[in-house]
Amino acid sequence: MINRFEDVIIQTICRLLVPPIQLFALYVIAHGHYSPGGGFQGGCILAASFILLVIAYDLKEASKRMSEKINIMYCCIGVIIYSGIGLLCVILGSNYLDYGILNSIIPVEPAAARSLGILGVEIGVGIAVMAVMVSIFINIASGGEHGESEELE
Repeated sequence: MINRFEDVIIQTICRLLVPPIQLFALYVIAHGHYSPGGGFQGGCILAASFILLVIAYDLKEASKRMSEKINIMYCCIGVIIYSGIGLLCVILGSNYLDYGILNSIIPVEPAAARSLGILGVEIGVGIAVMAVMVSIFINIASGGEHGESEELE
């Protein structure tokens, strides 16, 4: 009997599709500050590439690529990037997420500083959304019993 997690065709196709999906997700995140898309959409696409690996292989094999600790770390890094840029604006004497003030520490014009600030926030949101979406999927797929010390079936 063939195990559903050992289908060579599905695994090969998924291995070929994951890098372009991740590249497209990074494109959506990187161009989100001046075109449709952005951190949330790119983060969801990035999470979908990981979910594709779970579908092609299994949860245990995919968890080797992104453990629960790494996933939590990505979530925290995304939130720190987003809130850090906002707090930096407050520290510099402006409102939270008022990116125009960033030109006092970045040697560019205020319009370019706004663009760079929005890009930084989009990157932070993309990382956080990706980690949260993967975490939600893993919790649903494992029935809430996913953990580092437990054996996944």
